[in-house]
Amino acid sequence: MLNQQDDGVLKGVLVPVAREGYPFIAAFAVLTLLLYAVWEPLGFVGIVLTLWCVYFFRNPDRVTPSREGLVITPADGVVQMIVDAPPPKQLEMGDEPMCRVSIFMNVFDCHVNRIPVDGQVAKLAYVPGKFVNAAFDKASEENERQLVSVEMKDGRKVAFVQIAGLVARRIICYLQEGQAVQAGERFGLIRFGSRVDVYLPQGVNPLVAVGQLAVAGETVIADLNASEAARKGEIR
Repeated sequence: MLNQQDDGVLKGVLVPVAREGYPFIAAFAVLTLLLYAVWEPLGFVGIVLTLWCVYFFRNPDRVTPSREGLVITPADGVVQMIVDAPPPKQLEMGDEPMCRVSIFMNVFDCHVNRIPVDGQVAKLAYVPGKFVNAAFDKASEENERQLVSVEMKDGRKVAFVQIAGLVARRIICYLQEGQAVQAGERFGLIRFGSRVDVYLPQGVNPLVAVGQLAVAGETVIADLNASEAARKGEIR
C-alpha cells in the first residue's frame, strides 16, 4: 500500500494526459506491438514513439497569477514575434492595430491551451485554411485557425487565435459564445506543432520579449493596469 509520501512522489512524476490524446497513444501502442512482432529492435523504436506521444498530450496543472489586470500566456512555447497588427476582422473588433504577441509551440511543448484573462467569450469564429509553417508571419492570415475574443468586466477585449501549423491538422476549442471564463482555465489544444496569437488592448505594452520561453497559465504577457514600458531587444 502506498503511503502519503509515495503518493506525492507519484503525483509529481505522473502528469495527467489530455483525453484527446488517448486514441493516438493507443494507436502508437498497437504499432509498437506490430513492430516488435516484425523485428524486436523496431519494437524499441515504437516504445520511444509511444512515450513521446504520451508526453506530447500531457496536461499538467498550473498555478495562475490571480491579480486583476494580468494577461496570461495561453500557450507553452517561445515568444516568436511581437508586432502591431489589426485584429482578425471576423471578431469585429475594429481595424486599429493592436499589439500581437505570437507564441510558437514545437512538437515537444505542451499543447493544451489556456484562457489569458477573466471575462466572457464575446465572439468565436473558425477559419479554414492552409497548413504552412506556423513560424511564418503569414500563418496569421492563411492558416486554419480558431478565433476567440473575451470581453472583460471593464468592457475591453482580448483576442487570441489558435493557428494550425505545418504538422498540425486539428484545432480543438471547447468554448461557446457567452461563456464565462477565468484566466488559466483550459479551453482547447492543437495537435502536433502550432501557434497561438494574443491581441492586447490598445495602449497596453507586452511584458515579454521575443525569444522568451512562456508557460501557459503562468507567464504574464501584460498588465492592463500598469504603464510599464515594453521590453526591449530579444532573448537569444
